[in-house]
Amino acid sequence: MSVKFRFVCASRESREDFAVKTALGRSLALYKYPFVELRLFPSNAVGLPALYNAAISEAVADPATLIFVHDDVFLCDFFWPNHLYAGLRSFDVLGLAGNKRRLPKQPSWFFKDAELNRDAPENYSGVVAHGSTFPPQNVSFYGPPCQQVKLLDGLMLAVKSETLLTRDVRFDERFDFHFYDLDFCRQAELRQLRMGTWTLSVIHESGGAFGTPSWRAGYEKYLEKWGS
Repeated sequence: MSVKFRFVCASRESREDFAVKTALGRSLALYKYPFVELRLFPSNAVGLPALYNAAISEAVADPATLIFVHDDVFLCDFFWPNHLYAGLRSFDVLGLAGNKRRLPKQPSWFFKDAELNRDAPENYSGVVAHGSTFPPQNVSFYGPPCQQVKLLDGLMLAVKSETLLTRDVRFDERFDFHFYDLDFCRQAELRQLRMGTWTLSVIHESGGAFGTPSWRAGYEKYLEKWGS
């Protein structure tokens, strides 16, 4: 393939342990394709936006399709390069799960309000498996994939570096590990980028930290910036 894919990932593990202890590291070891790269930030304690922005800046001199992904994601789709390539012909930004609408003060793509009430099923799109083994513990079918959405889950976001640089879209570094993805989607919407879910088989080992004190603090920052 003529497209270069660069995984951008921050991990608390060292570089050596990342390859053998994390879901992403173990799965990437399977794909020794010449067009696949890894931009790893090992032993990390810094918020994700600053690291993701560094990878975007590095892509000025070395363009690639950037895949911002958590280290607890196991990529079990043998044909993921073809799927991402096809998806980026339909959308500017790809994710795995999202919401087709955005409500005032909505705190995530999955919940419609701060009380963590779920949105209506018809507004969801995407499929993600959960667990730490294969077969996974469950496969969450949120809704038909390959749909245009307003909000995407940040467990994996794929976008061409040229798109981000041309449209001047970056991650807001006031956020750390929460709400950076919602904020990114709001910025992408303002820059008229098309966001969509796509078909990609992954297993996500965690389910998020909704409602925790750090999550609540991030929500306050999000509302301070956007108002709703």
